[in-house]
Amino acid sequence: MNLYMLENVIIYFLVEGTVTALIVVLEESGFRLLSGFAALMPVFTLVSYFFIGASKGGSAVAQHSKFVLVGTLVSWVPYMVVVTYLAPKLGPNKAIAIGLFTFFLLSFIYLLIVQRYGLFQ
Repeated sequence: MNLYMLENVIIYFLVEGTVTALIVVLEESGFRLLSGFAALMPVFTLVSYFFIGASKGGSAVAQHSKFVLVGTLVSWVPYMVVVTYLAPKLGPNKAIAIGLFTFFLLSFIYLLIVQRYGLFQ
């Protein structure tokens, strides 16, 4: 890993860690709307796309965003539905665990399909 990559990793860590901490602090402080807004912010993709764009250009960002958009519909939306439905019935920890299992299973299947058919290249 070269120095440039190490600097980028440190920036990713600081930005994403700060936003995650902010979401929790806002929620615990009773600022649910701000917490929700911060949670909706696409921080991971935002930071990633700045660096992908800087190193590989706009076409790479466009291809990656298509990949992420479809992947979100395939895996993240079902994860959220599972957590939303099961949290009141089983509690948050079990609901999140089942939701994550659902997410990883659907993500794995999605990635196999993307790789098999060479999508988003």
